Amino acid sequence: MNRPAEAQLSTGRTSPDKGIAVSPHWMASQAGVEIMRSGGSAVDAAIAVDAVLAVIAPDTCGPGGDLFALVHDPSHDAPRTLNASGRSGSGTTADDLRDRGFGDIPHRSPWSITVPGCVDGWEALSKEFGRLPLAAALSPAIDIARAGFEVSTELAASLARVHDIVGEQASAKTLYPELAAPRPGATLHRPALADVLEGIATDGREAFYTGEVGAGIEAATQGAIVAEDLARRQADWITPAQLDLFGRTAWTIPPNSQGYLTLATLWIFSHLDPPDDPNDPLFQHLLVEAFRSVAWEREDTVCDPSAAEIGTSELLSPSRLAERADRIGRDRTTRWPMPQPGIGGTAYMTVLDGNGMGVSFIQSNFTGIGSGLSAGATGVWLHNRGAGFNLIPGHPNEFAPHKRPLHTLSPTLWTANSALDLLLGTRGGDQQPQYLAQFAATHFHARMCTDDTQSVPRWRMQQPQPGTDSAIEMESRFARTTVAGMEHLGHEVTLADAYEPGWGPISAIDVAGERKGSADPRVSTSAALAT
Repeated sequence: MNRPAEAQLSTGRTSPDKGIAVSPHWMASQAGVEIMRSGGSAVDAAIAVDAVLAVIAPDTCGPGGDLFALVHDPSHDAPRTLNASGRSGSGTTADDLRDRGFGDIPHRSPWSITVPGCVDGWEALSKEFGRLPLAAALSPAIDIARAGFEVSTELAASLARVHDIVGEQASAKTLYPELAAPRPGATLHRPALADVLEGIATDGREAFYTGEVGAGIEAATQGAIVAEDLARRQADWITPAQLDLFGRTAWTIPPNSQGYLTLATLWIFSHLDPPDDPNDPLFQHLLVEAFRSVAWEREDTVCDPSAAEIGTSELLSPSRLAERADRIGRDRTTRWPMPQPGIGGTAYMTVLDGNGMGVSFIQSNFTGIGSGLSAGATGVWLHNRGAGFNLIPGHPNEFAPHKRPLHTLSPTLWTANSALDLLLGTRGGDQQPQYLAQFAATHFHARMCTDDTQSVPRWRMQQPQPGTDSAIEMESRFARTTVAGMEHLGHEVTLADAYEPGWGPISAIDVAGERKGSADPRVSTSAALAT
């Protein structure tokens, strides 16, 4: 498949009866567009986009990972919300792991693997909102896996980084056909993964969670996940988190997702009387401080709801957020505990169809290619979301069987008077709420169009040095006066590249305004396409 001439970073305006797909890779966006042209819904198209990304970007997502989705159905006020994040296995316990000498869950280990929720998520979404069979949505990915695809610059670099971790496994043979990382432009084929996807297309979840893949998961986890765990469906329809912001309602995934941090940050920011210009140091200062005021608590608040000490409604209560806002100074940084950033392996995509259905859809392996372990020779790489657990006795995120871990995936969906307004999300691991808060504040408060918002420089919060209040990286395109102003306000600033590819890619669809998709210029393969 050659990149179509129209596969630009942004497609411009489109008519209300047209569909839009935005993703980190033009081949995936193109698959979503083709599915909608064939009569598929936005959900059918989102599944197609995700499945193609599983083939061509295995370092970000795949059927061995988890999935969250927000689906706007024009006939309902609130989005339907799917949590398809997998649970821990029943074959081990926290005491077992402590007895092995572990103080935490090693990221690249059998014990970091939870039951993958993606395939159960595909089935649940297709059953509820699909207009085509699931097999039709998976067909483009199967064809690409067999016919082959061109390696992008990003994938080549990523496979080079993880070669020492995964290169000796049977599933890696097709990723490293010459026993070394492929160069950009090389062609890869993934027939084993095509077989897995064909099995799902024909026999549904049973083809994935039992048979060769299921046995591979049990083996990779050294029995921490057993057949009974794989038999349990991992997808649940849940109540979304919501908050009124900028004259709209913002929706996201509640804990065990960290999505509430985006909404909390923006509520606090909007109540600090910020200036309108993103180049004003005070704009960025208040946004950084709003994020820091809530992010420090994430390890204790983002967990399986059954273990939560604070419910979602309390986490987002105006009185609680106002207390944080009151502690923020306009002329100085405030000392808060800080979160530990991590490297993410995630793909966010968003789709809007001509009937007004919109999907905010995110799927992930977590840290790069995940645990670094595959389910045998199936081509299915297994995520490591179990690293979100800890081994602290009595902690909300203490490892336990059949429990969901802390999750970084944070898609958002915005409505205005119950009508769909904006679909917005990103990859980025722990930093997802930072990037989304910056985008939303610039788009809604500074009133910039989505394309211009994509191009505005971003910052990223780093783990601070001892004794400092705030340490951030800023893209070097920020005005010198903005950087100097942030330093004057007490932030320790390090300049990063002009366009940091890991600080996104954000995908957005402006529904109520220009009705257009906007892709992120930080990643060369990103594309927004219309039917």
